[in-house]
Amino acid sequence: MLTPEWLDKWRLWPRLIITLYGYAFYRTTEWFMALEDPSNAQAGFVSVIVGAGAGFYSVYVSGGQKVVGVKDVDKK
Repeated sequence: MLTPEWLDKWRLWPRLIITLYGYAFYRTTEWFMALEDPSNAQAGFVSVIVGAGAGFYSVYVSGGQKVVGVKDVDKK
């Protein structure tokens, strides 16, 4: 059954977003390398796409549930 808890556990939305970003990054790179004489505006566009990836990745890595661990206590 599809529940909000299940979606949170498997982190489907963040994984979908990072996958779509990867696709957009690949297509942008492909497009830019096919240009004969890229302009500064086109290079700036690619720079924005690459920079956005850092933001997406940091949100993906820092997201999710925070697990608080308990220190192991040595038993005597």
